[in-house]
Amino acid sequence: MIKTEKQYNAACSRIEELLKVVGNDTPADDKDFIELDLLSDLVADYEEAHSPVKEPELADVIKLRMYEMGINQTKLSELLGVSPSRVSEYLTGKSEPTLQVARNISRKLNISASVVLGV
Repeated sequence: MIKTEKQYNAACSRIEELLKVVGNDTPADDKDFIELDLLSDLVADYEEAHSPVKEPELADVIKLRMYEMGINQTKLSELLGVSPSRVSEYLTGKSEPTLQVARNISRKLNISASVVLGV
């Protein structure tokens, strides 16, 4: 178990070294492969405990999807059936979408319902 950031950094450095010698064709019983596997699990456990990945904010996900789809706030408001000012409120976090609008955001922008509902 990795207990300190110093141990974590040392383990990450060792993983970098091992990645140079362990490849897809390395046998599973190779000592370097085993060490890499064990260290990777320890680092993953440490990162999960000390740097958990949070769900993204709805506004950030909508902005990303708008960029990916090449649409602006006006086009998004048309797509969702709300006013451009309402879209602006969603994007700034001043307002949350109604259930109907949340459903549209999820379906029309292909955003997970759990992100849209914040659960």
